[in-house]
Amino acid sequence: MAEHTYSTHLVWQGSTGEGYRAYRREHRAVAPPAGTTVALSADRAFRGDPAFLNPEQLLVMAASSCQLLAFLAVAARAGVDVLDYEDEASGFIDDGSPPARISTITLAPVIRVAPGTDPAVVHKLVEQAHEECYIANSLNSEVTVEATVL
Repeated sequence: MAEHTYSTHLVWQGSTGEGYRAYRREHRAVAPPAGTTVALSADRAFRGDPAFLNPEQLLVMAASSCQLLAFLAVAARAGVDVLDYEDEASGFIDDGSPPARISTITLAPVIRVAPGTDPAVVHKLVEQAHEECYIANSLNSEVTVEATVL
């Protein structure tokens, strides 16, 4: 496999001179060559603005997106016609169990396939995709996939 590098650019401006409670958590990031700027903040629990995405959400979103893309690839290679895929993903942090980290991510995709497709084959492809997912393979968090096949 070839090597790939992923770069981002992040910007924050403000002052921490007034202490932890006072500084702004809002910042922005871009990942060239994509031109979309993402406005970010901390989670509300960490004095952030809930109107913006936070890093914890981005991590869960990345795991969900990677699973989708890996699944679509293995399904296409296996000749399985996937018609719809929708995931309700969640991540969990237990502040009382150091070190602070997202310890579990649960992906719950609902996958609709062409009529006559064997659900067992789809579940096997979900597992294969999970094993091939770059993001899940990069994390030390437990990532589980609980797929529903329609």
